[in-house]
Amino acid sequence: MIPREILKKIRQIELRTRRLVSETLAGQYHSVFKGQGMNFEEVREYQPGDEVRSIDWNVTARMNHPFVKKFVEERELTLMLLVDLSGSGLFGSADQSKREMAAEIASVLAFSAIRNNDKVGLVLFTDEIEKYMPPRKGRRYVLRVIREILFYNPRRRGTRLAGALDFLNRVTHHKAIAVVISDFLDDAGEKAAPPPLGKAGRAGPLFADRGGLGTSLRRANRRHDVVAVQITDRFEQELPALGRLVLQDAETGEVVEVNTGDARRRAAFARRRAESQAETLRLFRTLGIDAIQLRTDQPYAAALGRFFETREKRRLRG
Repeated sequence: MIPREILKKIRQIELRTRRLVSETLAGQYHSVFKGQGMNFEEVREYQPGDEVRSIDWNVTARMNHPFVKKFVEERELTLMLLVDLSGSGLFGSADQSKREMAAEIASVLAFSAIRNNDKVGLVLFTDEIEKYMPPRKGRRYVLRVIREILFYNPRRRGTRLAGALDFLNRVTHHKAIAVVISDFLDDAGEKAAPPPLGKAGRAGPLFADRGGLGTSLRRANRRHDVVAVQITDRFEQELPALGRLVLQDAETGEVVEVNTGDARRRAAFARRRAESQAETLRLFRTLGIDAIQLRTDQPYAAALGRFFETREKRRLRG
């Protein structure tokens, strides 16, 4: 029996996200994520305005009247959600933690998928694969996906994105939409300044392919349509001026004392974080991976809308 408070939390997320899906995003999802081809449906009589190239000449010759072939899009797709459950996901300086926002984003995408009759699968990971739910359809299954993202108790606290991407390639043999939801601060990155909260101090050159992340992203994006959803917090970008603090890294357990009242230290930290973020975005651009940047203190609907609009424009141009 699922506790009542858990059911209430899941229901709240469903209510918040399904309205956004039904009013806006489901149609955009359908337009942006296309099927793998066209399936023949039927032959019907030619009507003015039909494409001449679709005429079925064999049937036309037999019937002595023009007929055309009708095709429909091979619509069914698979949406794979890869969600980072490392210790830093529990942090959030606003109303939501990063993990709670990840559950909402996953909910929006999953409900968009099932409204379009697509399958939804889930990979929960830390520095190992924590849980795998194979792709299925239906509202009840999506609610279970949300429950697992919110309340699954991971065995580990670290992060290894490359391992999750390699696992995806092993278990998903056909092309899928692979949405990676993470802060994209990998254990392969350097620890530069002492971390103020979570992994906020990790600001080194994260994607010099230490741990094989660049290679794994490239390999996954060749086989699938990879989308990176990066969720961060404002205090992972800049230190709050709160004086001397004793802080613990959510993943390594390291305890440090930080003087956040030092303006030069805050400026240096913000600069290193900006450089790290620029390196992350350069990696995505180089590999041709679409990315959505979200923050726990900002609404996510507008960012998702911009993502779908940008992809739709690119599809129409291409």
